[in-house]
Amino acid sequence: MTNPLPGTRALRTLEAAARHLNFTRAADELGLTPAAVSHQIKEIEDQLGLVLFTRTSRTMRLTAAGAVLFEASTDALDLLGRAVMRARKMTRGTALLKVTLDAQFAAKWLMRRVEDFRRQKPGIELRFDIAYGLRDFDLDDVDVGIRFGAGKYPGLCAHRLFDNIIIPVCSPALLASGPPLREPRDLFHHTLAHIEWARQGVTWPNWRMWMAAAGVDDFDDSRTIVFGTSTDAVQAAVDGNAVALADFAMVANDLSEGRLVRPFELSIRVAPEFAYFLVYPQAVADDPRIAGFRDWILGEVARTPSADRV
Repeated sequence: MTNPLPGTRALRTLEAAARHLNFTRAADELGLTPAAVSHQIKEIEDQLGLVLFTRTSRTMRLTAAGAVLFEASTDALDLLGRAVMRARKMTRGTALLKVTLDAQFAAKWLMRRVEDFRRQKPGIELRFDIAYGLRDFDLDDVDVGIRFGAGKYPGLCAHRLFDNIIIPVCSPALLASGPPLREPRDLFHHTLAHIEWARQGVTWPNWRMWMAAAGVDDFDDSRTIVFGTSTDAVQAAVDGNAVALADFAMVANDLSEGRLVRPFELSIRVAPEFAYFLVYPQAVADDPRIAGFRDWILGEVARTPSADRV
């Protein structure tokens, strides 16, 4: 009779211990004590008749057998996780569509249009997963995503949504009552806000870059405020506390509804390969829910004013 295989809980303990090569760090990740991790590893070794780790007072290493089981455990847990997620998607019916996106896109663009989507697509129920981190369509309970990036997503369909055009914005009250803004140098008398972002050698436009485009070569950026998210930078502008650099598509509604104004028409563009993309697995491109959402959002994007027409 063959020895029974370790259960899922034991495999998770083995995988964590082998990845960290440290029982204490594995225990922290799993919510166990180091003694409990050590006990589970000993049980697995006794159950299989194998030595998986060699330990000294200072180091821990996998044996050859341990390395084989570590790789197999990782693969098995990944495969099981993907199967569970597919099963969950199958059981939640054909009406629900889960969309993952970041907070700024949700608040500044998509949520304003949800009622229109519901009128046009009454048979589809939208749910949102608000997250800045990327989701895995095989492991996470999401169907489609809106991602900012270069559009290179292997195995996924990707539809470009917006060109990223960066403009200065401020509140009407600041423009009316603050130091006048007649030329770019007048911005020296205001608090200036932007975000700091860089990826793949591309830097998100900041005030130094905008000033250079405006012909100002002696700009001192020591008085600028750097925010972690565009949402916070834009809110500072809405509140009248700063002039912010913002992505036009994300503030188009604030401009049209009068919460923000453009003190200068000069804009600068993010590297053209970077943009917001609608993405979903190629294997489900014909799913009626995904097709319906895709057609609707691309139609909405086409109707969104461009920076050159405002």
